[in-house]
Formats: sequence, structure tokens, C-alpha cells
Amino acid sequence: MNVEVKFDPATEIRSSSGPSRLRAGMETLAAFASDAQELELALKQLEQITGSDSRKSLRRLQKELTSFEPSVTVLGQVKAGKTALINAMAGWADLLPSDVNPWTSVVTSLHLTPAEERAETGAKFQFMTEDEWDRLTTKGGRLGELADRAGAESELTKIHEQISAMREKSRKKLGRHFELLMGQEHEYSYFDKNLLERYICLGDDFDVDSPNPAIDEQGRFADITRSAELYLNCQTVPYRMCIRDTPGVNDTFMMREMVTIKAVRDSRICVVVLSAAQALTSVDMALIRMITNLKSREVIIFVNRIDELSNPESQMVEIEASIRETLKTHNGPENAEIIFGSAYWANKVLTGEIDGMHETSADALLSLTKAVLGSTLIEEPAEELIWEMSGLPRLMRALSEQTVASLGQPVLKKIAASAVAIATSQKAVRSAIVQGDNFTSDISMHEIRSAFDEVQRSSLGMLEESLSELFAHYHDRADRAHATFIERATHSLLGHLENRGEEHVWEYDPAGLRILLRSAYSSMGNKARKTAEDIYDKALGDVAMLLYRGFGPAVEGIEIAAPDVPQIPSPVALGQTIALDFNDKWWSMWWRRTRGYKAFAKQFRKLISAETEDFMTQMKDVQTADIRKALSVELEHFLQEQGAILNDLISGQHRKSGAQELFNTTDHARHSQRLDDVLDTLRRYAR
Repeated sequence: MNVEVKFDPATEIRSSSGPSRLRAGMETLAAFASDAQELELALKQLEQITGSDSRKSLRRLQKELTSFEPSVTVLGQVKAGKTALINAMAGWADLLPSDVNPWTSVVTSLHLTPAEERAETGAKFQFMTEDEWDRLTTKGGRLGELADRAGAESELTKIHEQISAMREKSRKKLGRHFELLMGQEHEYSYFDKNLLERYICLGDDFDVDSPNPAIDEQGRFADITRSAELYLNCQTVPYRMCIRDTPGVNDTFMMREMVTIKAVRDSRICVVVLSAAQALTSVDMALIRMITNLKSREVIIFVNRIDELSNPESQMVEIEASIRETLKTHNGPENAEIIFGSAYWANKVLTGEIDGMHETSADALLSLTKAVLGSTLIEEPAEELIWEMSGLPRLMRALSEQTVASLGQPVLKKIAASAVAIATSQKAVRSAIVQGDNFTSDISMHEIRSAFDEVQRSSLGMLEESLSELFAHYHDRADRAHATFIERATHSLLGHLENRGEEHVWEYDPAGLRILLRSAYSSMGNKARKTAEDIYDKALGDVAMLLYRGFGPAVEGIEIAAPDVPQIPSPVALGQTIALDFNDKWWSMWWRRTRGYKAFAKQFRKLISAETEDFMTQMKDVQTADIRKALSVELEHFLQEQGAILNDLISGQHRKSGAQELFNTTDHARHSQRLDDVLDTLRRYAR
């Protein structure tokens, strides 16, 4: 059975009507989309009946809601079919090319917006900065720096030769504009296959005398592109979503590793794509290290290419057992969800080419279908059945549920709770006006404002000071862990030399350093959240006390809740490769160049200290900076909202003259009813 194939006239990318259940598995996210829409409407209604200061807070809450875009980062083995899977997830079989330039450190982000008809809407490409390019071309990237430190001249020479070739090719392609492009970005109101190939795909060797310039446009900017942002309308998602296709962690110059780590750090959910033929083999230690530092709820493992298995139903059981054993051995997320499927099958459905499936793939599909459905007569259309067997509905269901539980629901609750405080404060404003002089405050309105400013200043200052002290202790502990690791490793090295001599290459697992740092980071993270929680609660109590002093019983109905403490990001930087991870290859080179026990110890300390400098900076400075920003911004927003409420109350007091008649009108009754209706909606999501 063939599905009608269509071509997008603008992008020339194939598409099809696809299975009728293209959004199968996304029901939870669809329900969330409906909830978000209802909450957005409630915020707009509340904006119409609040004071001017609170309207500013409500506009910020609306912006936070409408700009919320959950992101999913996709990691994968080489040749695991990661890009093909992402295409299937977007419901656009030929969206991203699979032959991405291995010399280009590109994170490609797909910003998906729900729509009935798929269409591209824009693209943005960011180029390397001068510092990044200089580090790559002068030092050969981190791998070149390591080769230099390890004294591996032959490897360093190879790296420099590759770099020189790449640099020369880029200069020929870009000419005098080469240096001017560093750190710049190109933005388009569309994208198509040719545009993507120009920025993120490997081109053929550049020929300045080529009679066909269009061909040589392929890969024109690929060597200097560091990220790509693509914006498109999509039929597969009921709510906007960003899917990041990472370049992986294995590349010649180790530049991809850092951009991949940053992409993972920017997302709370990761899909790890493995190949059924080589799921988590020993060559994937860099990927294993990355996964190890994530929580189970943050990871979904998709085992792709089951279409290449001869007996998928039984082999899948063995593969899953092997994956879980590997994760257990390396202290990874043992409870991570594992899904089996085939991007190949899914894309065959999307392109309407299921009759052109490889014979071995068709046999695997038939075998798996019989195992799952037995001998029951199948009346379902072939494309629907294949779509289900591809694993895409199950993957999208897992993504949908984790996205809503980990990201969506907390956002709705946080926004709704803030809006409830604003809405209930409007009742207090009117109560304060109607009561008139029934309550006598012991503090003037000017003093209230000054006192609130002091609460704001002291709360933020206390958080800043407490976090600085906490991070200083963490830095000391991390440095001690680093020093302890080097001491233990050096002791092991000397023991090896004494017992086995210099003829045998010494090996040492750096997992101990990662364990020590992970423990220190976890402890610091827990303390940071507890510190923030205490300061948030104190700020809440100070604000509540101040409001009561100023307005008495009128403000007892305001439902102010302390802000939720943001989650501490996973320490993904721990997955970064360091010298000892290379074992035989690098250490044997280093070993053969070093002579004498003292020389070994001295050179070892020098090498490891230099090699782990960037590693330690990521753990000590970058990760803590993210934590500080998240905790501070949450408190700042809370205090801004309370300040707006306070200003509305003060404005109400200034208007109290003659207010009794004003609020006895029919308009007031309607106004109160609208406020009550909005509050009912907000409270449902704030719980």
C-alpha cells in the first residue's frame, strides 16, 4: 500500500499526509496546551480589572507563559540514526540531512509550532567567535592541546595538517569575508535544503574554477558554523517544542563535546539514541559519562534500527538487559525508560514508500508484528501499523508525559500562584477602600514603601551573601577533591613503578574524581535549595507582616505563596573527557617520553592539572553561575509582584474618599463576579 507523496513547494522537502494518528502519544501535551490556553485567557481577563502596577506583573506572567518552549536534547552514537529519528519526530522525513559535516560543531535546534499544514518559517545560523576559531586553528582544539601536553608529536602533526587543510578550504570558500564572519549570525525568513546544506553539511572539495557554482555552495559556511536555529510549523506537536539535534561527543578536535554539554545543560529532558546493533558498547564511554550525570526522569533511551535485527522480539530483551547492566556498572540512571523502534520504518511511512522497504527490514517488521499482535487478523491500515511498530508513538508519549510533569505543570502552577496573589489583592484593594478609616495603621504609606524597599534589598542581599558563602565552601571541597584525586593517582603511579617498572604502561580510572565532585555538587545543590527556600519564606513573612501593618484585616484574604525553588541543573560537565579517559593510546605516548620516577610524578601532576583546568572551571564557576541566576531571578520576580500589589493597595487608600458610593454600584457587583470567576480558574492551576 502506498501513501500519496507530496513535496513542499518552498523547501522541496518531501512530506506526506502521513498516518492519521501523527500526534499519537501526544495526548498529555495536548491537554496541557488546552490548560495553558485557559490560563492565558484568565491572565488577560485579570489584566483588565487590576491596578496599573499589577498589570505590569500580569504582562510579565503572560510573556513567561507564551514564551514557554520545552526543549528536548537528542544525544546519540555515531551511525545510530539520530537525525533520521528527529526528522520522524517532526513528521518531516527529509527535514535535516544526515551527512552533517564531522568538522562542524553544530547544535541544530528545531523550534516546532503546532499547525495543520507544515511549513518553514525562518532560520538563524551562528558562527564561531574569533577565540573559538583561534583555539581550533592554533592549538588544534582540546585534542590538540592534550596531544601537545602528552608529547604526542606525531598525533599533533596530524591534527595540525587537518586543521591547515580545513582552514585553507574555508578561506577559499569565503574569501576576504572570512574574518568578518567570526561571531556573526545570518538570519533568514525561510529555509530549504540548499540553505541547510550551505551551513551545516559537508561539501565536496572546493573548486574555484568550478563551472557549477551552485554545487560548490554546499558546505560553504559549514566549517565556521557553531549553531543553527530552524523555525517551522509542524503537524506532530500540539504545543510548541524545541528539539535539539546535537553533533555528539566524538569528533576529531573535541569541540563538539562542549557544545553538546551546553545543549544538555539547557534542557531538562534528553533522548539518547542508540543503535540496536551496538547499544552502549565500550566505544561509547563519552556518551555513557554524559548519561551517568543525568537523573532517571531526565533520560529516555531510544534504541533505534531494530529493523536491522534478525529476530527483534527476542534480541530486544537481551539488548535492554545489556543496557541496564551497563548503566548500573557506571552508576547511570538505571530506571531510565528504554524504548525500541525504527526511524527507518517511520520515515518510510512519512514518505509513502512502505512498499520500497528493504527485504530484511520488511522481514523484521513482520516478525515483530506477529510477536506483538499474534495471529489476530489485522484490519488496521498498513501505514498506521508500521507507524506504531516504529516506536514513534511510544517515544512521543514518553516525551509528552515527561515534558508536562517536569516542565509544563510547574510553569502553570508557578504562574497561576502569582496571579492568584494579584487577583486576591484586588479584593483587598476594594476592601481597604470600602472600610475607609475603620482600621488605623501605625505606619504611613511612605513608610510602607520604604520598608518594602528594605525587605527587597535585604532579601536579595541575604540570598547573594548566603550563596557566595556556600559556593566558596563548595569550591574548597571541589579543590580538595581534585587535589586528593591527583595525590591518589600519583601514589598509584609510584606504586606501579616500584612493583612493575617502567616497561609496563600504567592506567588509572578518573571515575574517582567524578564521584568526589558529583558528591560535592549534590551536597552544595541541596544546601543551595534549602538556603533559597528559607530566604523565600522569610521574604514572604516580611511582606505579609508589612501588608498587615499597613492595611490590617483588609489584606487577610490575599493568597501569597512563597515561590517554588528552581531545580538544581544536573552536573553534565562531569561528562567532559579528560586525559586519563583515553587510557592506552594517549598514556602510552606520554609514558614512552617520560623517564625516571620523579619525572613521571612531576610530569603527571603538570599534565593532569593543565588538562583538568577547564573541567574544574565548568564545575566550579559555570554550573554555580547558572544556579545563582536561577535562584536570584525567582526571588526578584516574587518581590516585583509583591511590590506591584503594595502599590495598588496604596493607590486604593488614596482613592478611599467617596469610595463607598462607588463600590455600591451594579458595576462593582459585575466586577467582583468577574474577579471571582478568574480566581476559580487560577486556583485550579495553582494547586
